[in-house]
Amino acid sequence: MKRLLPDTFTWLLISAVILASLLPISGMAAEWFGVATNIAIALLFFLHGARLSTDVVVAGFLHWRLQLFILVTTFAIFPLLGLGLGLFSPWLIDQPLYLGLLFLCVLPSTVQSSIAFTSIAGGNVPAAICAASTSNILGIFLTPALVALLFSAGGHVGVSFDMVWKIMLQLFLPFIAGQLLQPFIGNWVRSKKTLLTPFDRGSILMVVYLAFSEAVTEGIWQRLAVEDLALLLVIDSLLLAVVLVITSLGGRLLGFNREDRITAVFCGSKKSLASGVPMASVIFAGQSIGAIVLPLMLFHQIQLMVCAWLARVYADRQKALEAKPAPAG
Repeated sequence: MKRLLPDTFTWLLISAVILASLLPISGMAAEWFGVATNIAIALLFFLHGARLSTDVVVAGFLHWRLQLFILVTTFAIFPLLGLGLGLFSPWLIDQPLYLGLLFLCVLPSTVQSSIAFTSIAGGNVPAAICAASTSNILGIFLTPALVALLFSAGGHVGVSFDMVWKIMLQLFLPFIAGQLLQPFIGNWVRSKKTLLTPFDRGSILMVVYLAFSEAVTEGIWQRLAVEDLALLLVIDSLLLAVVLVITSLGGRLLGFNREDRITAVFCGSKKSLASGVPMASVIFAGQSIGAIVLPLMLFHQIQLMVCAWLARVYADRQKALEAKPAPAG
């Protein structure tokens, strides 16, 4: 039952939304808080780069069929499903929420939870490390590119040189700096995970608080009904279920062994809150992103609950197979 309850970070996210709803930050205070948030985002991506061992990514490319399948799921199948949801907008899904769902579909995979669930389920952990890491590296380029392509095609938002420069300055350059310094500080950063995790999560909470403060000021809760939240929960759940089926069946059709199929399921079905919220604040700078990140925040909790249960199912099934006596020969 505990696996189905929200984790501590989810409660903190909910608290940030409640705080923004009751005490939204605005005016000059919001501007200074925005500057601090931008600095925190840059440091977050610097730490991503410093943590990631380049050798892991290079080694993982040797299993290119599995890596390619996961990347296609993350950056092609998911976006196509997002475009399909456009058939229900605006008559069923309000336009701002649909844009949030579409943004969710172009994000990279998670890192920590993808690897953790793969490990619990008995999957190919080195391949999971590579897949999740590669997804996040490519996501720095592919997510803004897909936003520019898909959102511009729908007449929602265009890409500009200013947007590209902000992405380079806030996301890519800090990440590259972290990668360059990784041989020197990588082991230290990885060994200080318990100290640096609060910073990682704190930067995300800052973005969420600022985003929802702006949204509350613009009247998001007057425009967003309980029915809209319920609809988002249903759509997020169906989206995750469809991708879980695709990754599971796809792994079998491609002839992957059990360990690789598990890796495909857990790495291909995830979407990263840690990368998505900061990216949204950069890509949609100057716009209200409360509705943009809301589908992602709900999807984050759904994927954690469902995949925690699924990982335990895989693990129990493997234990049962191992406990079964060998046939008499």
